[in-house]
Amino acid sequence: MAKILLAEDEGVLRMLISDTLEDEGHSIVEACSGKEAVGIMEAGGTFDLVILDYMMPVYTGLEVLTRMREMELKHFPPVLILTAKSQDSVRQEVLASGASGFMSKPFSPMELSERVEALLNEMEK
Repeated sequence: MAKILLAEDEGVLRMLISDTLEDEGHSIVEACSGKEAVGIMEAGGTFDLVILDYMMPVYTGLEVLTRMREMELKHFPPVLILTAKSQDSVRQEVLASGASGFMSKPFSPMELSERVEALLNEMEK
């Protein structure tokens, strides 16, 4: 299926997301910080989807997205931002940044799977 980069600083949530998506047949590369995610991308990692936590140490999810744009990637994957902040202003900021999607925490594994599949299907069109 898809190769997904997951950057989430909360270990338990990172494991839950990774396990959920691996059960669906996806290959997951994990990063525990925005800085680590940027390093993976700079090292030539190519992905079908990138999932970023909104608030991470060193680089936030939006800063990672900005750095991805600066890398001039051959294939720019859809980016899903996860956040515990549910304010409409945060949602607007995320979508204005060019992210493909936004999910508020907490969310169910089923909701995550559905969102990931929708983003991957959009990419194929």
